[in-house]
Amino acid sequence: MVINNECAGQANKMVNSKATPALTLGRRTFVGAAAATAGLVRSRRAAAAQTIRIGVLTDMSGPFADNSGPGSVVSAELAAADFMAAHPELKVEVISADMLNKPDVGANIARKWYDEENVDLILDVPSSAVALAVGELSHQRDKLIITVTAGDPRLTGAYCKPTLIQWTYDLWALANATSRSLVAAGGNKWFTIAGDYVTGHDLAEDVAQVVESLGAKSVGKAFYPFPQTTDFSSFLLQAVSSGASIVACSNAGADAINILKQAHEFQLAKQGVKLAALVMTEPVIKAIGLEAAQGTYCTAAFYWDMNDGTRAFAERFEARRKVKPTMFQAGAYSAATHFLKAVAAAGPEKAKASGKAIADQMKAMRTNDPLFGTGQVRQDGKFIHPMYVFRVKSPDESKYPWDFYTLVDTIPADKAFQSIEAAGCKPA
Repeated sequence: MVINNECAGQANKMVNSKATPALTLGRRTFVGAAAATAGLVRSRRAAAAQTIRIGVLTDMSGPFADNSGPGSVVSAELAAADFMAAHPELKVEVISADMLNKPDVGANIARKWYDEENVDLILDVPSSAVALAVGELSHQRDKLIITVTAGDPRLTGAYCKPTLIQWTYDLWALANATSRSLVAAGGNKWFTIAGDYVTGHDLAEDVAQVVESLGAKSVGKAFYPFPQTTDFSSFLLQAVSSGASIVACSNAGADAINILKQAHEFQLAKQGVKLAALVMTEPVIKAIGLEAAQGTYCTAAFYWDMNDGTRAFAERFEARRKVKPTMFQAGAYSAATHFLKAVAAAGPEKAKASGKAIADQMKAMRTNDPLFGTGQVRQDGKFIHPMYVFRVKSPDESKYPWDFYTLVDTIPADKAFQSIEAAGCKPA
């Protein structure tokens, strides 16, 4: 206690003294510490301002998971890594979430990302319904969304927004490319089997319009109950009875697997009927095998074995995912790459301030990457590039794992997609 009293007395003398070197030092230390703290906060804020955040909103466990899902996240991460290697002054972070294919879930995730997590781009969004909901929210917040897997052409048609870009493909382009190629090869009678829902009806109508505009004939359409149908026998028999030389199948996932298996069982090829799968991906072929899938025609925007650039990317992707990338997963890499190039050109501050501004920058620049080559984002937000028509190989033709396709036709960019006028977008 004596010691403490003495210390207290000395402290009082120092406070009352005109010369207080110890107190002066304390004040300087406090001011210095406060300045350092403020500087650290400013530094962190500056770093955050320079960090570009990409949110991959995808399907992690549902029907689109194999085609996009975790693979799209990997693709975005690879694009970010490649960009940062070329631009070390900028930092890119990739986050992800499962939208559960529900518009309300997708919109709530997007709202949280925009309001709390400083996300600058939402990427992928496999479901067109979710893409519409998130696209509307993004437009309201002046944030950018790039749909990679959602195929409804109205996203850049009747529902176009200046802050929405549609990458990779749309369903009209798939129907158009496949129909155009097979009509040119002599396929003059078409029958379409599609799910009894809006997109199925739209795709069947697109096929009919394209083939008839090219001088061929649509001899019929059949719409099966969705998602209850697993037996497609009656629909396939109806198609054969129509005299069709081409049966176009407008479905994906489990439906595509079942109908291709059953078409093989009915030996349509031996009856002179060609099968056109309007939405075909490598996971479907892997699931049913080349024996059942062989001879099927399909259209894609990307195939992993097309050239040295696609093969190099596929090798990196496979090291992470143990499978080859689909066109949608390749699209995630391509879209993220062009977005980041636009960020570098416009500056991160502009990119973070306005989704429309960075979308405009993307439209002003030609695309150029090793997966899709050169292309252009039109004023309606649609990414324009060639589309490729493939025939699925037979087991004897396939020489190594994932060797699925033979290229039969290339549809140039100006023929692959609907015009802005035909699509119905009036760009802002």
